[in-house]
Order: sequence, then C-alpha cells, then structure tokens
Amino acid sequence: MKRINFNGHFLLVFCVVAGILSCNETKEKSQENTNADIIFPKGEKISNNNFTGTAWLKSLVNADSVNQIAVGSVTFEPGARTKWHSHPAGQIILALDGIGYYQEKGQPKKVLRKGDVIKCSPDIPHWHGASVDTAFVQIAITGREKGETVWLEFVTDKEYNSRL
Repeated sequence: MKRINFNGHFLLVFCVVAGILSCNETKEKSQENTNADIIFPKGEKISNNNFTGTAWLKSLVNADSVNQIAVGSVTFEPGARTKWHSHPAGQIILALDGIGYYQEKGQPKKVLRKGDVIKCSPDIPHWHGASVDTAFVQIAITGREKGETVWLEFVTDKEYNSRL
C-alpha cells in the first residue's frame, strides 16, 4: 500500500489558494488606484453638435453675476474633438491626463500631455480634443464677461490628422 503525504498536498493547495487570493487583492487595489487617480467625475455625455466623437463634461463652476468665469472638466474619447471656436474673453486649458491636441487657425497642431497649459487668446479660432488613440482629460477655464463661446465649422479629418 502506498503512503500519502498529506503535508505535501496541503502545502501545495495552500500555495495555490494564497496565490489566487493575492492576485484578486492586487486586482482590487489596482482598480482602487485607478479610481483614486480620477480628480473629477466624468460628468454628462455631451450631446450637442459642437463636438466630433464622444466627450463628457463635468461643470465645476458656472459663470454668474459675481464671477463670470466658467470652469469644466472635459473628457474626450480617442478621436473626439471640438469644432473650431473662439472665446471673446479667452480660455485656459489645463491638461490633466492622456494625450490631446490643440490648434489655432493658421498654426501647427500641438500635442498636449498631463501638466501642459494652454492660454487661448480672446477671439482666436482654435480647437482641442483627444489624440487619435488616447483619451484626453482637460480643465477648461473660460471667461464669459465678454460673451459666450462662438462656435464655427467642424474640424475636418484632414485638419485633425495633419502632421505635427
């Protein structure tokens, strides 16, 4: 009769179970870190005709009679972008995450990465959005004291895909 060594089997089962539990714990911590890295919630899906692709807006500060500056967090899916537009009082864009593009009329397209800041001068037509294959999150700080955003034409695929 063959003798079974339960200690060896027990040790093997223990190691397998411990490994599985460890992987699950690591996965949960990874998901927690991902959620913890998000500064502002994604907000509501933008459903107007001023964007190509899918983007979300979380309004952080609404302009009012006391402070005429609006602040919003915009999340662009890869390939999503605004129309050409301008702001009578200018705009500041703070890149929070991902890779995005910014372009003023007549100027080359710029790549935006986390930590980049763009100061959009008043009444200068421009567009911004995500890169072709990476989502982009930005904070838009927009002066409203001289009027609302002026929306222009769509950014063509040729303009969007132009070389840097």
